[in-house]
Amino acid sequence: MKVSSKQLLLGIMNRYRLVVLTLMLSVHWGAAQNQVEDLFALPDSVRPFTIENFYQLILQNHPVARQTALLTEVAKQEIRMARGNFDPKIEAELVTKNFDDKEYYSILNGSIKFPTVLPFDPVIGAERNRGDFLNPERYISNAFNYQQFYAGISLPLGRGLITDERRVALRQADLFREMTEAEQVKLINKLLLEAAKEYWQWYNAYYNYRLLNRSVVIAEEIFRRVKVNYEFGEAAQIDTVQAKITWQQRIIEQQEAFLDYQNTGIRVSTFLWDSLSNPLSLDLQWAPVRQPEPWMMTVGGLQELANKAKINHPDLQKLDVKLRQLEVDRRLAAEYLKPKLNLNYYLLNQPLNPEWNSSLQLNEDYKLGVDFSIPIFLRKERSKLAQTKLKITDTQYELSLTEREIINDLNSTYNQLVNIQSIVNQQRDMIANYEQLLNAELLNLQQGESDLFKINVQQEKLIQSQTKWLKLLTDFEKQKAYLYWAAGTRQLGRE
Repeated sequence: MKVSSKQLLLGIMNRYRLVVLTLMLSVHWGAAQNQVEDLFALPDSVRPFTIENFYQLILQNHPVARQTALLTEVAKQEIRMARGNFDPKIEAELVTKNFDDKEYYSILNGSIKFPTVLPFDPVIGAERNRGDFLNPERYISNAFNYQQFYAGISLPLGRGLITDERRVALRQADLFREMTEAEQVKLINKLLLEAAKEYWQWYNAYYNYRLLNRSVVIAEEIFRRVKVNYEFGEAAQIDTVQAKITWQQRIIEQQEAFLDYQNTGIRVSTFLWDSLSNPLSLDLQWAPVRQPEPWMMTVGGLQELANKAKINHPDLQKLDVKLRQLEVDRRLAAEYLKPKLNLNYYLLNQPLNPEWNSSLQLNEDYKLGVDFSIPIFLRKERSKLAQTKLKITDTQYELSLTEREIINDLNSTYNQLVNIQSIVNQQRDMIANYEQLLNAELLNLQQGESDLFKINVQQEKLIQSQTKWLKLLTDFEKQKAYLYWAAGTRQLGRE
């Protein structure tokens, strides 16, 4: 059979168009070894926004971070309030009575007390008492101008000797400061964990959008080439329909990915504020990045992290402070089991003698008194002590349970990280294998042993494997952030 020159020319042109289509697909998919790496190469118009930069802005300007700083001031004021119980106190009393042109009495007493952290309170005062019907107990000789100077102390020998309400309040205020510090760490850690989740979700959306942009370009080019082949009579019309459907599907996926990219960027922006407490917004010149070096943590490193968590985790620190607060309450409750026995001693001097130091005699001119009282059954006091002991036991149980939950959470998260890291590597190998399959189909297409349907199937599987790989990377970074949060540390980034 003879072949005309025209038929020979058409055959060469058809063969040429087939080779062009194959080469075009090879340009996009044939360089399998560099495609994934190129996905993370940012264009010159885009600047990297690392998670470390993200954390820094949050710690500096986020309202929650600034709110937690107020807890320190609240604790300072609590301590200041408790120390107010030890402020020196000036007291003055004036009582007079005049009736029927007679001065029955005129009593003036002024003193200054000096509360201390010791179990006694010094008092210094002066009184001036006079009148025709003055109580003899208050009598002061006219020879001293009715004036008398006194100084003394009240010393508890029973209840209040070891501790009392004032000292307990000061100790509780100091422990409250430690409690607020632990609460600060807890709130900041929670804030950074939520920020990390949103950041890595933004990361996944951004690079998934870039990946689908590539797929749209390829699908459009395939549709254009198939349409040219149809016009030359080398492709069926149904092939152009199939190619166009694939292209339209890629456009829809691209639009959905862009919407996800926009919304995740908005959620990331909720964590961004400037120094004047004005909200900031991310624009398209910023893009998330991931450190290329692999994350490594050995079992020994996990054990070290667990040991630090037992000491520094804010939940455990708060329970430890709570135990110490209850111990302070227990000692005060035990103190109330003792009888109230106060010794009062006041040294008297008449008049205000400039030679006080030389004439001071402790066994002359004094007032001495003893106060004693105790409930018979002590039911209220014993009940208070028993309740405090029960609270201590309950808190100890809670502390043990919380510590165990933290350690188990750490181990579980670590196992998930190791598993995800293994799956990430396997998924990366799957991408390479899918790329080889696509290249093989391209070769078969060049030899006339494949068709557009098989190419689309392999291309779809490759895109799905790449999308899943991006999601695995995102899950891995989220779990890594959760690991350090579970350990109670602020180092939520890379180690």
